[in-house]
Amino acid sequence: MAVPPRPEALAAAFAHCDTAVRQGDKDRWLASLFAPESRRPDLLALYAFNLEVASVRERVREALPGEVRLQWWRDVLEGAGRGDVQSHPVAAALLDVVTRHRLPVAPFVALIDARVADLYDDLLPTVGDLEGYCGETSSAVMQMAALVLSEGDEPRSADVAGHAGIAYAVTGMLRSFAPLAAAGRMQLPADMLEAQGITRDDIVARRNPEAVRAVWVAAIALARRHLTTAEAALGSADSRCLAAFAGLATVGPMLDRLSRHDDPYALAPDLPQWRRQWAMWRWARRWARLERRA
Repeated sequence: MAVPPRPEALAAAFAHCDTAVRQGDKDRWLASLFAPESRRPDLLALYAFNLEVASVRERVREALPGEVRLQWWRDVLEGAGRGDVQSHPVAAALLDVVTRHRLPVAPFVALIDARVADLYDDLLPTVGDLEGYCGETSSAVMQMAALVLSEGDEPRSADVAGHAGIAYAVTGMLRSFAPLAAAGRMQLPADMLEAQGITRDDIVARRNPEAVRAVWVAAIALARRHLTTAEAALGSADSRCLAAFAGLATVGPMLDRLSRHDDPYALAPDLPQWRRQWAMWRWARRWARLERRA
């Protein structure tokens, strides 16, 4: 059994997670600022783990090394990790969070399993498969964050997390559309392309731009539907979970920008940081009003 890290080593591990998320996932880092100060390091450990697993595809040239890295994370969570587990700052911080908050391991393993598909660049067959993938990745991270923030109580956030995660993830896919298409990759599902009579090869080759634009519009509509449903469910969630969903505040403004973006192959316009912070602040005030009416 691995020796628990000394307190100073654990503090350094959480500091590493803070830096990693601030540099690699700024929206979630900003959202964590809405959490109580005592809970922020725990959220950032979750987000650093998500960042580590999500970025495996970008750090390997072939699928097999990626599978090995993902298996290492399964072993960490299932207690079969080797002696280097506690020397990995994200693993050390994550295990501490999982243990203290008694988080279920199964959603983390399902998230890792879902990320295996990223290594092979295969198109998901249907919109339903895409929604399932987003549920096991983006939604799962939100739900684990809600569990941390609710201090062991039922956060009543499953519906919010499910739909918010899909809206958040699909919006991210649209933001990444241009660079991924240039690399020959596509995250939108096959049936969405087939509905417009095109394939991934057509998108990569920039054939039939009108059909590509129609796919773009359909993906925006999908994200908006889930955003609307998530926002309708916000009032039923535990008010302590606000920070788990604060990143959702950026989805609507970003979809507005994407809707006005005529060329999917051009780099999508991003929200400046001040707009993100402002949107989250306004969203948090709206959450507070919902809670007062509940």
